[in-house]
Amino acid sequence: MTFASHLFRHSKQLRNAPRQDHVVLVRWFSHSARSVTSKGDDISKLRPINNVQGVNICGCKSCNGSMSSAPMFSRSYRAVNSKRVHNGYAARAEGRSSSGMVFSRGISCSDVQLRRRFSSNSALPPHQELGMPSLSPTMTEGNIARWLKKEGDQVTPGEVLCEVETDKATVEMECMEEGYLAKIIHGDGAKEIKVGEAIAITVEDKDDIEKFKDYKPQSSDATAPPAPPPSTPAKEDVVEKPVSSPEPKTAKPSAAPETDRVFASPLARKLAEDNNVSLSSIKGTGPDGSIVKADIEEYLASGKKDLLAAPLKADQATVGAINYTDIPNSQIRKVTASRLLLSKQTIPHYYLTVDTCVDKLTKLRGELNSLQEASGGKKISINDLVIKAAALALRKVPQCNSSWTNDYIRQFHDVHINVAVQTDNGLFVPVIRDADKKGLSSISEDVKNLAKKARENSLKPADYEGGTFTVSNLGGPFGIKQFCAIINPPQAGILAVGSAERRVIPGSGVGEFKFASYMSVTLSCDHRVIDGAIGAEWLKAFKGYIENPETMLL
Repeated sequence: MTFASHLFRHSKQLRNAPRQDHVVLVRWFSHSARSVTSKGDDISKLRPINNVQGVNICGCKSCNGSMSSAPMFSRSYRAVNSKRVHNGYAARAEGRSSSGMVFSRGISCSDVQLRRRFSSNSALPPHQELGMPSLSPTMTEGNIARWLKKEGDQVTPGEVLCEVETDKATVEMECMEEGYLAKIIHGDGAKEIKVGEAIAITVEDKDDIEKFKDYKPQSSDATAPPAPPPSTPAKEDVVEKPVSSPEPKTAKPSAAPETDRVFASPLARKLAEDNNVSLSSIKGTGPDGSIVKADIEEYLASGKKDLLAAPLKADQATVGAINYTDIPNSQIRKVTASRLLLSKQTIPHYYLTVDTCVDKLTKLRGELNSLQEASGGKKISINDLVIKAAALALRKVPQCNSSWTNDYIRQFHDVHINVAVQTDNGLFVPVIRDADKKGLSSISEDVKNLAKKARENSLKPADYEGGTFTVSNLGGPFGIKQFCAIINPPQAGILAVGSAERRVIPGSGVGEFKFASYMSVTLSCDHRVIDGAIGAEWLKAFKGYIENPETMLL
């Protein structure tokens, strides 16, 4: 008590602390408090004292008079249930954070170290579990492509620890704090690691690295005991024995359901299973007609097994004659499958198709490419012009540039067009931002750069997140005449672009005909957001820009 009073009199910062914090300090310095804590009281539950950072209460030279805590990892890189401890400071992340300041009259760093432990693993020094980060909104699990640091290496903020394969691309995971990489839990090529699951351990002191050689994360221990399943079959065996017990009066009324289930002793079932014998083809001689071991042995001895085994071998030969290869699903393919399934099951799709004449569009494209070649620029494709026309149509009919929520429809003021790109790893949809405000040369350059990144699996989250509308073109590259695309949630529309074809159409005079090129496009709409008339209005605007491309320059 005397020492606590001395602190309050000589420390301006502690003197200004709230009175309830004084009580906490006095309780800690008192003999009764120390006796309570020695019996298992968790000091980390004490509330932090206001305005005490920087006060040298410890008196140990190695503390340098600092009670402030170092910054923690950012939310994206912090492991679930991670714990971070510094001198005199304990912080927890177990759904809520609680911290406490630990003081003692003759306390030293070695004494503090005794309290810098995990409640579940007190033998280990202070450390931090690095969890699998969530690097995209749809990411639920990821893969470790490769580690750029190895165990024992020193890490500093900004350094790349490893490359993580997300559901969209391969992203670098950076370190946010100084320390040493003590343990790599999931090495190169680790697959299907849940978000938040520990992948590595870092420590502050290099001497602590060796103590984590055999470290196992708490999550693996928590999921280890699936003991109930083995007990389930045992219960089933116990149930079968009373059924086979002789009960003449109750067995006869249940003769009708007897065809659904064959009664047999456990030993008889096991013997029949080992010899591929169907119990339904055997007549039982046991109590109430149940099958016993002797019935199976008699059946096998009679040679009837050969008649049953012949068709079974034929079926196995047929299956074995089919050649196939099992291709593992990539992360992007899994996520694409789940999102498209969700889209088709929960979004009420309807489709609008229109044919657009592209003669003027192809003529304008030829003129622009002549100018591009003269200036050393990249060629403009039909798809670039389609993206520009779609963006301008969205600006003209903003109801289609929206997404659905249960409480409201969110209408976007910016037009960001996702472009579907097929790669060996799956389907990617990088985004062209502000497509309505960009020139055709800028759109062309963005599409080519993002398509290259997608094929190299090097897209960043900023390259594919935040789109408001999607364009999918299977006409130009593959010659598909017309198709219906599935909406990319949470967007409300996607445009499917088919190929252009030459058609004979009526001319200006009677009996005159001429040739023209027409391209079919189909708009898939979310009927909760886009009514039929609104979708038709958007297609009308889009068709106007395609058939009169000079209006896109206005």
